Amino acid sequence: MLEVITYPNPLLRQVSKPVEVFDEELHALLDGMYDAMLTKNGVGISAIQVAKPIRALLVCIPDEEGNQHKKDLLEVINPQILEKDGQIFFNEGCLSVPEFYEEVKRASSIKISYQDRYGNPKEILAQDFLAVALQHEIDHLNGVLFIDKLSIIKRKKFEKALKQKQKA
Repeated sequence: MLEVITYPNPLLRQVSKPVEVFDEELHALLDGMYDAMLTKNGVGISAIQVAKPIRALLVCIPDEEGNQHKKDLLEVINPQILEKDGQIFFNEGCLSVPEFYEEVKRASSIKISYQDRYGNPKEILAQDFLAVALQHEIDHLNGVLFIDKLSIIKRKKFEKALKQKQKA
Protein backbone atom coordinates (compact mmCIF):
# COMPACT_ATOMS: atom_id res chain seq x y z
CA MET A 1 0.00 0.00 0.00
CA LEU A 2 1.30 3.43 -0.96
CA GLU A 3 1.71 5.87 1.92
CA VAL A 4 0.01 9.27 1.63
CA ILE A 5 2.39 12.01 2.78
CA THR A 6 0.97 14.82 4.89
CA TYR A 7 1.54 18.52 5.49
CA PRO A 8 4.09 19.96 6.28
CA ASN A 9 6.14 17.43 4.24
CA PRO A 10 8.24 19.63 1.86
CA LEU A 11 7.60 17.24 -1.06
CA LEU A 12 4.04 18.63 -1.20
CA ARG A 13 5.53 21.98 -2.31
CA GLN A 14 7.42 20.45 -5.23
CA VAL A 15 6.28 21.10 -8.80
CA SER A 16 5.72 17.75 -10.51
CA LYS A 17 7.43 16.80 -13.77
CA PRO A 18 5.55 15.78 -16.94
CA VAL A 19 5.05 12.07 -17.56
CA GLU A 20 6.95 10.95 -20.65
CA VAL A 21 6.84 7.15 -20.37
CA PHE A 22 3.46 5.39 -20.30
CA ASP A 23 4.50 1.91 -19.19
CA GLU A 24 3.66 -0.84 -16.70
CA GLU A 25 5.46 1.09 -13.95
CA LEU A 26 3.10 4.04 -14.47
CA HIS A 27 0.09 1.70 -14.57
CA ALA A 28 1.16 0.06 -11.29
CA LEU A 29 1.54 3.51 -9.70
CA LEU A 30 -1.95 4.56 -10.87
CA ASP A 31 -3.44 1.32 -9.52
CA GLY A 32 -1.65 1.83 -6.19
CA MET A 33 -2.85 5.45 -6.02
CA TYR A 34 -6.43 4.25 -6.58
CA ASP A 35 -6.16 1.77 -3.70
CA ALA A 36 -4.62 4.41 -1.41
CA MET A 37 -7.34 6.94 -2.32
CA LEU A 38 -10.15 4.48 -1.56
CA THR A 39 -8.51 3.32 1.69
CA LYS A 40 -8.35 6.95 2.88
CA ASN A 41 -11.92 7.71 1.67
CA GLY A 42 -10.69 10.30 -0.82
CA VAL A 43 -12.30 11.41 -4.08
CA GLY A 44 -8.97 12.42 -5.60
CA ILE A 45 -5.24 11.90 -5.23
CA SER A 46 -2.16 13.16 -7.04
CA ALA A 47 1.11 11.30 -7.51
CA ILE A 48 3.02 13.81 -5.37
CA GLN A 49 0.80 12.80 -2.42
CA VAL A 50 2.42 9.36 -2.58
CA ALA A 51 5.88 10.96 -2.95
CA LYS A 52 6.06 10.59 -6.76
CA PRO A 53 6.66 14.03 -8.31
CA ILE A 54 5.02 13.35 -11.68
CA ARG A 55 2.02 15.05 -13.31
CA ALA A 56 -0.53 12.30 -12.67
CA LEU A 57 -3.76 12.40 -10.68
CA LEU A 58 -6.94 10.43 -10.09
CA VAL A 59 -10.47 11.60 -9.40
CA CYS A 60 -13.44 9.34 -8.67
CA ILE A 61 -16.62 11.21 -7.74
CA PRO A 62 -19.05 9.14 -5.62
CA ASP A 63 -22.59 8.45 -6.81
CA GLU A 64 -25.74 9.68 -4.98
CA GLU A 65 -25.37 6.89 -2.39
CA GLY A 66 -21.76 7.86 -1.73
CA ASN A 67 -20.27 4.82 -3.49
CA GLN A 68 -17.28 5.06 -5.81
CA HIS A 69 -17.13 2.92 -8.92
CA LYS A 70 -14.01 2.12 -10.93
CA LYS A 71 -15.95 2.88 -14.16
CA ASP A 72 -16.22 6.52 -12.97
CA LEU A 73 -12.47 6.80 -12.30
CA LEU A 74 -10.63 9.53 -14.19
CA GLU A 75 -6.90 8.94 -14.64
CA VAL A 76 -5.44 12.29 -15.64
CA ILE A 77 -1.84 12.54 -16.84
CA ASN A 78 -0.15 15.84 -17.80
CA PRO A 79 -3.31 17.97 -17.36
CA GLN A 80 -3.59 21.47 -18.75
CA ILE A 81 -6.47 23.78 -17.91
CA LEU A 82 -7.73 25.24 -21.19
CA GLU A 83 -10.72 27.23 -19.91
CA LYS A 84 -12.18 28.33 -16.57
CA ASP A 85 -15.61 29.83 -16.02
CA GLY A 86 -17.87 30.85 -13.15
CA GLN A 87 -17.18 30.45 -9.48
CA ILE A 88 -18.20 28.06 -6.76
CA PHE A 89 -17.49 27.84 -3.04
CA PHE A 90 -16.84 24.29 -1.94
CA ASN A 91 -16.00 22.76 1.44
CA GLU A 92 -12.72 20.99 0.69
CA GLY A 93 -10.58 18.52 2.55
CA CYS A 94 -7.34 16.82 1.56
CA LEU A 95 -5.72 13.45 2.20
CA SER A 96 -2.45 15.32 2.86
CA VAL A 97 -4.13 17.74 5.30
CA PRO A 98 -6.21 15.24 7.31
CA GLU A 99 -9.17 16.24 9.47
CA PHE A 100 -9.29 19.86 8.24
CA TYR A 101 -12.05 21.18 5.99
CA GLU A 102 -12.67 24.69 4.77
CA GLU A 103 -14.59 26.51 2.09
CA VAL A 104 -12.50 27.40 -0.99
CA LYS A 105 -13.44 29.49 -4.03
CA ARG A 106 -12.80 27.81 -7.40
CA ALA A 107 -14.00 27.99 -11.00
CA SER A 108 -17.35 26.19 -11.32
CA SER A 109 -16.55 24.95 -14.82
CA ILE A 110 -13.22 23.98 -16.38
CA LYS A 111 -12.06 22.41 -19.60
CA ILE A 112 -8.84 20.41 -19.45
CA SER A 113 -6.70 18.48 -21.87
CA TYR A 114 -4.75 15.49 -20.59
CA GLN A 115 -3.49 12.02 -21.44
CA ASP A 116 -4.82 8.68 -20.24
CA ARG A 117 -2.62 5.87 -18.85
CA TYR A 118 -1.63 4.86 -22.39
CA GLY A 119 -0.66 8.39 -23.47
CA ASN A 120 -3.80 8.97 -25.56
CA PRO A 121 -4.88 12.64 -25.70
CA LYS A 122 -8.22 13.46 -24.03
CA GLU A 123 -10.33 16.49 -23.15
CA ILE A 124 -13.03 16.91 -20.54
CA LEU A 125 -15.43 19.67 -19.61
CA ALA A 126 -16.00 19.40 -15.86
CA GLN A 127 -18.50 21.23 -13.69
CA ASP A 128 -19.18 21.73 -9.99
CA PHE A 129 -17.82 18.89 -7.75
CA LEU A 130 -15.75 17.31 -10.56
CA ALA A 131 -14.34 20.72 -11.57
CA VAL A 132 -13.42 21.44 -7.93
CA ALA A 133 -11.77 18.03 -7.47
CA LEU A 134 -9.73 18.39 -10.68
CA GLN A 135 -8.56 21.91 -9.75
CA HIS A 136 -7.63 20.70 -6.25
CA GLU A 137 -5.52 17.85 -7.66
CA ILE A 138 -3.95 19.96 -10.43
CA ASP A 139 -2.92 22.44 -7.70
CA HIS A 140 -1.05 19.57 -6.01
CA LEU A 141 0.96 19.03 -9.21
CA ASN A 142 2.03 22.68 -8.94
CA GLY A 143 3.00 22.47 -5.25
CA VAL A 144 -0.16 24.29 -4.08
CA LEU A 145 -2.41 23.08 -1.23
CA PHE A 146 -6.01 24.11 -0.64
CA ILE A 147 -4.96 25.78 2.63
CA ASP A 148 -2.91 28.23 0.51
CA LYS A 149 -6.19 29.56 -0.89
CA LEU A 150 -7.65 30.42 2.52
CA SER A 151 -8.02 33.91 3.95
CA ILE A 152 -5.43 34.96 6.55
CA ILE A 153 -7.96 34.39 9.37
CA LYS A 154 -8.85 30.87 8.16
CA ARG A 155 -5.18 30.07 7.59
CA LYS A 156 -4.35 31.09 11.18
CA LYS A 157 -7.22 28.85 12.38
CA PHE A 158 -5.68 25.96 10.45
CA GLU A 159 -2.15 26.58 11.81
CA LYS A 160 -3.54 26.73 15.37
CA ALA A 161 -5.45 23.45 14.89
CA LEU A 162 -2.34 21.82 13.42
CA LYS A 163 -0.18 22.90 16.39
CA GLN A 164 -2.75 21.52 18.86
CA LYS A 165 -2.91 18.24 16.93
CA GLN A 166 0.91 17.94 16.90
CA LYS A 167 1.05 18.46 20.70
CA ALA A 168 -1.58 15.78 21.36
